[in-house]
Amino acid sequence: MGKLFGTDGIRGEANRYPMTPEIAFEVGRAMVHLFKKEGHRAMIIIGKDTRLSGYMLESSLEAGISSMGGNPYLVGVLPTPGIAFITQSMRADAGVVISASHNPFQDNGIKIFGSDGYKLTDAQEETIEDLILNHWLNEYLPPASGIGKAFRLEGVIGRYIVFVKNTFPRRLSMEGMKIVLDTANGATYRVAQDTFNELGADVETIHKTPNGININDQCGSQHTERLRKTVVDNGAAIGLAFDGDGDRLIAVDEKGNEITGDQILIICANILKKEGKLKNDLLVSTVMSNLGLKMACKKYGFQHHAAKVGDRYVLEDMLRLGSVIGGEEAGHMIFLRHHTTGDGIIAALQLVAAMIKEGKPLSELARMMDIFPQKLINVDVQRKPDIEKVPKLVEAIRQVEKELGEEGRVLVRYSGTQNMCRVMVEGPSDTVTAKYCQQIADIVKSELG
Repeated sequence: MGKLFGTDGIRGEANRYPMTPEIAFEVGRAMVHLFKKEGHRAMIIIGKDTRLSGYMLESSLEAGISSMGGNPYLVGVLPTPGIAFITQSMRADAGVVISASHNPFQDNGIKIFGSDGYKLTDAQEETIEDLILNHWLNEYLPPASGIGKAFRLEGVIGRYIVFVKNTFPRRLSMEGMKIVLDTANGATYRVAQDTFNELGADVETIHKTPNGININDQCGSQHTERLRKTVVDNGAAIGLAFDGDGDRLIAVDEKGNEITGDQILIICANILKKEGKLKNDLLVSTVMSNLGLKMACKKYGFQHHAAKVGDRYVLEDMLRLGSVIGGEEAGHMIFLRHHTTGDGIIAALQLVAAMIKEGKPLSELARMMDIFPQKLINVDVQRKPDIEKVPKLVEAIRQVEKELGEEGRVLVRYSGTQNMCRVMVEGPSDTVTAKYCQQIADIVKSELG
């Protein structure tokens, strides 16, 4: 057995290592051991998205937690940021989410939040790994009298809706505003529609009938084709697409154009700056962000910092540098004035608020940032050696960088959650970026595929 945690918890194909009932059981036990206190029975929140395998893993986590003397509290289907909120507001010791985010239904994952609503530190994850992989936990089992008891929490959806609604300015109204939601047959399928309805919007929701296997299936933040058409056909002001666990947002403007996470960040950061709320005049994104983002930050008078890819690294740098807004081009955005983690619904509310405040359609706001032609190719790989130790790949990257000069850039990195290498090239035209990106991707495939 190898390492369990990646850049966003434990993730893999359901019913295959490490996403097995046995590992989930051990994670439950390890969490209780990690968070136990003298004279206190650990309280751990368990939530999930709509994947079929969620039931299996939920039962295993519940059993593991109770066997070690903790009390699991089951909330059912709720967005990942909702679990972070409930964990913090209930003063629980930890919260665990069963989800593989934007991945297809056959994958699943386990993400853990501490009592403060933030994801676990690297050190805490390493402790859990050590307890599981070195089989330490049997030494700490309580007697039969010390076994925990499971509870089901009611009313959590309503609590979470109230929480996210309170991030939308009270002086603003969505009344009469047509909005189309794509809930990806995932964890937002109830809460997103109820939230926007309660705020007065005229809402149409698509991909809202989860069946356990249709989560993220040609829908949601990664597949906006139907959303774009529905927005135009309905004459809607905006379309909002979430991913399977509700921590990402991709938008669609009134003309049917997709609006990226980078563009949303610029729009919202500019509002914060105008209102004197952009702490340290700083926006944090990742190295994958479009070059246009950095240029837009300079244009509108605030600083930009590029973190490593992954929301945990964005958050780390935000906290370290004192930023209140950050995120990823793929739609994972963190508004620290409102929440401890990425929240697709909160991001959507801030974007709609920006439209109302500016009195402009989303298509016009999106023009605040010029998008450089960018091509991304994901290549399945069998192994993940250091890029610098693959000579043919290093030479291919060097050659493309030389030919692009100052008119573009190359970024090659491994996915932190999948056996995949991401090849990204930006350049002066779509033709050029596609050509160079394919060249490098072919080398990745031949060397590592």
